[in-house]
Amino acid sequence: MSLPIKVRHLTLFSLCLMAFILYIDRVNISVAGPFMRKEMGLSPTQLGVIFSAFAYSYAFMQIPGGWLADKFGPRLSLALLSALWSVATVMTGVATGVSALMVWRFLVGVGEGGAFAAATRAFLHWMPISRRGFAQGLTHGASRLGGAVTPPIVVWIVIASGWRQSFIVLGVASLAWTIGWLLFFRDSPADHRWMTREELLELGFDSTRPAERARRIPWKEMISRMWLVTLVDFCYGWSLWVFLTWLPSYLSEARGFKLNQMAIMTMLPLMAGVIGDASGGIVSDAIYRKTGNLRVARCALLLVGLIGSVIFILPAVITVSPTTAVVYLALSFFCLELTNAVLWSLPIDIAGRFAGTAAGMMNTGFGVAGMISPVAFGFLLQHTGSYQLPFFLSAGLLVVGALVSLLIDPMKKLGEPAAAPISAVGNLSFVK
Repeated sequence: MSLPIKVRHLTLFSLCLMAFILYIDRVNISVAGPFMRKEMGLSPTQLGVIFSAFAYSYAFMQIPGGWLADKFGPRLSLALLSALWSVATVMTGVATGVSALMVWRFLVGVGEGGAFAAATRAFLHWMPISRRGFAQGLTHGASRLGGAVTPPIVVWIVIASGWRQSFIVLGVASLAWTIGWLLFFRDSPADHRWMTREELLELGFDSTRPAERARRIPWKEMISRMWLVTLVDFCYGWSLWVFLTWLPSYLSEARGFKLNQMAIMTMLPLMAGVIGDASGGIVSDAIYRKTGNLRVARCALLLVGLIGSVIFILPAVITVSPTTAVVYLALSFFCLELTNAVLWSLPIDIAGRFAGTAAGMMNTGFGVAGMISPVAFGFLLQHTGSYQLPFFLSAGLLVVGALVSLLIDPMKKLGEPAAAPISAVGNLSFVK
């Protein structure tokens, strides 16, 4: 069967749709939370415990989820994971107590925890190396877009049918994606009935070779190669979780925006992040095509994005103008998200057929940051009475992440020795 569009582009669209739906299912409870509290008589502490149930399972599922993708392939593993979080989302809508809500949100975290690692494993065969940054950027841009549009979608469903129906409707939509994924996707491009010989050659794929499955994972070497990437992802994730959890409160309490204004102002940095996600992947791939050097293409953008985020976050919390602060926050979040596609490309660059496990290992840093960052931010705010110190801490960690990124070497696969640290000046001299 010959299609007017490449099968790999349909695969990319499918994974973007997955990321979009995943983020809606992730943050829908934040919007439905006030309605749940009112109906079920939940205290703020109880609601907070329900929220945290997701974060812990999400963090701890990263490596197992990646291992599943390496062992059984992204088709089956991603279908199982998405089915789990979809059913758990539906069941959240019928839960009648705190314990049940905690269990179902915990299971949503289990399902979503391995999803991006499995998607990363899918890109190993379905995206050429010169387009992986773009693919990761577009996928994670779709996830941020999902988070940005969740409030109006959930509020509309809640007003029309109630908060319980919002979980049921969104969970069923996720199940529909799961079925479509199983019907459409194949682990090996050569096994897809719509693939042409020309597209297989474009992917550099040997049509006589079955899709690789990782058998024995070299854990010691993988840890030695991936711990720096995990640390950078932790530093990145710390600031991202600050934006996702504390931005509305900051704009309302520190900047004095009213409720309707705050909703709009919160969306602006998030939409800037969508653009940053897509742009980061495009720029990284362009640098690689120009230089043929993966280390420059990945590490240079990590350095620029993380330092750029610091440069804009500092005036954002110092300026006296609320509107100017939002502009700086949007620029800071744009720069921060420039690095996201690069981070998710590194596990493929470094680990090859073990990309799923490596991606899970990396994103464990993000998950741990999600457990610590919001709490630490609140602790500093409570004990200082100021938002500045928590933001300064985030900026400091971004500087640490930028420095560590200079030590990462994606040019060498597992089983090969790493090169010397990149020079922040000499090896980036092509940038004029």
